[in-house]
Amino acid sequence: MIARELIQAVPKSDLHAHLDGSMRVATLIELAREQGVVLPSYEVAGMHELVFKPVYLNLTEYLRGFDYTCAVLLSAEAMERAACEMAEDAIAQGVRYLEVRFAPQRLVASGEACVRAFQAVGDGLARAARQHNLSDAVKRGDDILFDWAIICCAMRNFGRGMSAYYDRLQDVLPGMRHKEVVAIASLEAVRSAVVARERHGIPVTGFDLAGEESGYPAGHHYAAYEEAHRHFIRKTVHAGEAYGPESIYEAIARCHAERIGHGTFLFAPERIQDPLITDKAAFADQLADYIATMRVTIEVCPTSNLQTIPELGGDIRNHPVKRMIDYGMAVAVGTDNTLVSHTNINRELGLVADACDLTLDGFKRLVLAGFKGAFYPGKYSEKRAFVRRAADRFEQIAERCGKVSNSGERTCNS
Repeated sequence: MIARELIQAVPKSDLHAHLDGSMRVATLIELAREQGVVLPSYEVAGMHELVFKPVYLNLTEYLRGFDYTCAVLLSAEAMERAACEMAEDAIAQGVRYLEVRFAPQRLVASGEACVRAFQAVGDGLARAARQHNLSDAVKRGDDILFDWAIICCAMRNFGRGMSAYYDRLQDVLPGMRHKEVVAIASLEAVRSAVVARERHGIPVTGFDLAGEESGYPAGHHYAAYEEAHRHFIRKTVHAGEAYGPESIYEAIARCHAERIGHGTFLFAPERIQDPLITDKAAFADQLADYIATMRVTIEVCPTSNLQTIPELGGDIRNHPVKRMIDYGMAVAVGTDNTLVSHTNINRELGLVADACDLTLDGFKRLVLAGFKGAFYPGKYSEKRAFVRRAADRFEQIAERCGKVSNSGERTCNS
């Protein structure tokens, strides 16, 4: 069993973290008061009781909280503050590389405003990074630098009233089919990300597709992913969270995905619906082998999966993460939404370490897989050096955690 003290102490990454799902609830309440946003409660305990629950009845209830967080994130000042606090909280949990993803079109009304949103989020993350990187611990060499990047999210499914951006698009494109509207929106999102990166130096290093899978295939966003590919923006896709292997295959084959968000139903051939796939078990096995061989990183977020996927029964032992690791896949553990899911990176890693009965070496491989799978904003040589620093720091801490308790848990020396 890996000691919680060691999990807290080692440097970690979080590659799957949503800005609008990871606010501080006290900040949400404060911003709501300032902006006149109606909440069901203006007390922290009340919001936890009524909205941000440890256990949810269904996905609809889980997603309800995003209506409130997005409602207060419509200004650059609010985005910057939320991003800074998100990074501060991650740093306090030992995260030393953070990728923050959000859908700017959920918050603003135009492509130009998307660029300004990236700037605001980047300013907040940079402020938190400076605070840590100028600390005495870093100067003494007792800690490593914190770095970060932004991932631009497109949405599989927009609806009128969901955002000013989508309403505007519907108004200027009356009668256009939904799949064509979201295709245009995602393409403009990529172009905004390119402008933010190339003209303003904001490290928007990745492109993602989030939202409801059922009925909204990734193929509708093929042009956007081609545009991202053409500009060397890295690619990830939420896939296999509600659908099975077909959705994951589409993300890799049509969207050039280098990482997969969740991938929970990767090993579920019974969910394959394509009549042309006659041997479903073989298809799923070949896909899994391809993912492992090509080092396509799976971004696993255990708690949110347990909260939103009824088939898992709320039990981490039913989650396929152990099978993924045993298969040799590159698995990066993430938080998804620290507020909505009542979690942090140390809790997520603890769940996986216990469920998979990881040795210290196995835990180290898990932690470093996150750093290796990062859409790092620097050159490849700089990324290798950063991964090496994280690995060296892990070893230094592990040397202090050499004692084994009677229960078999590793404990850190004082």
